[in-house]
Order: sequence, then structure tokens, then C-alpha cells
Amino acid sequence: MPTMHDSDAFAMPDVRSPQTRSAPARVLIADDQADVLEALRLLLKTEGYHLETASSPAGILAALEAREFDVVLMDLNYARDTTSGQEGLDLLMRIQTLDQTLPVVVMTAWGSVEVAVEAMRRGARDFIQKPWDNARLLAIVGTQAELSQALRRGQRLEAENWLLRGEGRPNLIAESPAMQGVLQVIARVGPSDANVLIMGENGTGKTLVAQALHSVSPRATRPMVTINAGGVSEGVFESELFGHVRGAFTDAKADRVGRFELAHEGTLFLDEIANVPLNQQAKLLRVLETGEFERLGSSKTRRVDVRILSATNADVTEELSAGRFRQDLLFRLNTIEVRIPPLRERREDIPLLAQHFLRQHAQRYRKRLTGFESSAMQLLLEHSWPGNVRELDHAVERSVLMAQAGLVKASDLGLRQAREAVGRLEDMSLEDVECFLIKKAMTRYDGNVSQAAKALGLSRSALYRRLQRYGL
Repeated sequence: MPTMHDSDAFAMPDVRSPQTRSAPARVLIADDQADVLEALRLLLKTEGYHLETASSPAGILAALEAREFDVVLMDLNYARDTTSGQEGLDLLMRIQTLDQTLPVVVMTAWGSVEVAVEAMRRGARDFIQKPWDNARLLAIVGTQAELSQALRRGQRLEAENWLLRGEGRPNLIAESPAMQGVLQVIARVGPSDANVLIMGENGTGKTLVAQALHSVSPRATRPMVTINAGGVSEGVFESELFGHVRGAFTDAKADRVGRFELAHEGTLFLDEIANVPLNQQAKLLRVLETGEFERLGSSKTRRVDVRILSATNADVTEELSAGRFRQDLLFRLNTIEVRIPPLRERREDIPLLAQHFLRQHAQRYRKRLTGFESSAMQLLLEHSWPGNVRELDHAVERSVLMAQAGLVKASDLGLRQAREAVGRLEDMSLEDVECFLIKKAMTRYDGNVSQAAKALGLSRSALYRRLQRYGL
């Protein structure tokens, strides 16, 4: 990311009128004196800027959280009878934590060189002493607005080029007939703003499909924010999704932005959506319907523009019938549904996937391996793969670590041992037995975490922790 040195703040290139830019720059003006605000507003309005005003540090921060600006022009003193500029200097540091690339031009009526130098040290791009010279003020604001817009255009162009080169797109290996429907959904629905519900067993690649949908959408240059919605405890659910303000609860020592705000103008991926507690589903439904929410502990309503992708390994119809999932929430999530087949239904992809993972792990562990012996590949093709593509990835990684050189052997994969495990439980460690039983339960219940957890006598969160521990 380009950076600007202190000396650049004083550079004065030719400044084009704001009307000649691709879009008028947005400028935030901040001062505690109404007459100063009005004078600045009238002066800058003649140059075609989009203007907003604030009269306090809190107002500045609220405006910056609500929308994006190209320049902030702000006074350094707000408390009555203060001249040190300390309040503004502290505010400058907070602005830097929100957006390090945002140009801030500071103003002070008591403009000592020391205060100006300190402001520049803390990130200000330039300073203006009151009473100001109109021509100098317009030149400084114009320069910083143009540089800011050029920087953001460069960042967007860099991201677009990154995507065009393929670096931003997930490597979705899918040549089997069973996967063609998934690829068609990605191609047809990805470029839209439609909400998509992705269904499939654990390890089938739901996150990868979500990334592919995002990467071909108009939002691809904006973030895709992911959250395991079912893995968030009820106590922090609202804080994680919607954020909180300082003092909202005991440990809330500072304001926090939630996932919805982080995903503004991008994509929010809600993984394991069927596991969201029923009493939290209404709160999620409201923001999906209106785009509006409040941070925990705040009465201020915020708006976001977010595309929703969600995923589940549960039988949604069963969850609805059991009263564990709201039908109106499902209607908001599943404008389009896509089911990812388990690996046992797309065995044609196993050699391609195995070779892909082999290249990855061989490079990572610096081992010279070129492929699989025929017996090893036959074992891969015959295995039931209850953990799907994720299990295949881990099996290949193990084989890379165990293989001596050249080709991976069947014994390197460690799959036959799992097949024969029932007959030798007495020789297995406690962890091996637990892993084996979890695999069997997940296979028996077709990847349904809730049912498998119930059969094993575990809570869903406890089973999730074990699935993660064993790479399942």
C-alpha cells in the first residue's frame, strides 16, 4: 500500500477543480464554532465538494464510522478556553486507527510551530492557521482530496488486477458430473447480489464455494467476512455480529465493530447457520430484512449494504419441522440453494484433488514427490471419505510427511488402518478411538453435527471442538 512521508504534505502539485474528478470528493469539516463551520462550508461548496460537518470529537468519529471521506478538515481545540490542541491531537490518533490512509488537515487559531509539528508527527497531512488564507486552504484541501481519490482508485485497480490474474479466486477443482450444477450456480448467480444457501456435509468445500461466489461478484474488491454463526455462544452473539459500545457489558472496555459493519459493501459468510440459537434468529432476520441494526449498548441505528452467503451441514427441512429454525429467516437466506455433493459421489475428482494437495504439501515440506503408486491411488478411490475433501487433504498431507521419495505408497496414507480399526480397538490410543467413533457417527448421520453429537452424548460445541482437533 502506498504511503506518504511528512514532506509530501507540503507538496503543491497542480490541483484540478473537483468537478473534473470522476466523483466529487467528500469532505468532513469539524469545528466547535458554528460561524467557522458555516464559513468553511460556503467556501468549499463553491468548489463542488460533498460536505458534512461535525462540532465535536464524538461527532467526527460517528461520521467516519458511518461513511467514507476523502479529506477531514478539523480544528484542534474543542473544549472551552483550551488552546493546547491536545484534544485534537488525541483525536487524530483515534482517526488513524480507523483509517490510516485518510488525509487529515488540522486547523488551529493558536498555531505554534510545535503544535503543527506534533500534529504532522501523529499523521496529519498538512495544517492551516486561523484566520486562513482562502487560496491556500482550497489548494491544500484540493491536493489532499485528489491524492486520496488517486490512492483509493489505485487500491481498487490493484485488487481488480489481482482477481483478473486469478490470485483472488479460490482453486475449485471440480470436473466430475456431480459438481457441474455447483459450477453453473457459481457462474450464473455469483455476479448477482442474491443470497445463497450452501448445503453439504462437513469438509465438502462450502467455504470454498462461498469464496468463489464472492470472487465473481461486483463486490469482489470489497471484503468477504466469515463467521461460524453456530460456534458463537449466545452471550457474545450480538457483539460479534453487530458490535458493541464501550461499557455495554463488563468486559466492553472499548467500542467494537461487528461483522456486519466489517462486511459493508462486501459479503458476509454465515457458516453453520442452522446452529444459530432460535432466540437469536429474530435479531439476525431484522438486519437481513432492513439492513439496520444497533451496536450492543447503543440506541443509534446503523445501516449496512451486505450480501449474505450462508452454509449448513444440517437437514434444513428437519430443522424447520422440529421448530429449531425460523421459516421466515430461511426465506431470506435461500434465494438460491446449492448442494455440494460429498466426495463419495464425485470420485472422478479424487485423483485431481489428491494430486493438487500433493503439490501443495510437497512444496510446503520441501519433499520431492511426483505422484502416487497405483495401489495408493486405488486406496484413495475406494475409501469412503466420511470427512470428504478435508479428510482427503489431511490424508495426503500425512502421506507427504511419511513418504521417503518419489511416489506415495499405500502405507503412507494411513487409510487402511482406519478400515481395520474395528478389529483392533484394544491396540488404539484413547484419542484414536475417539476420532474413529466420531468419524463413524458423522458418517451414520450423513454429516449432521446435531444428530451425531446427540448419539455420542456430546454438546454441539464439544463435538465441533473435537472435529477441529482431529481435522475432520
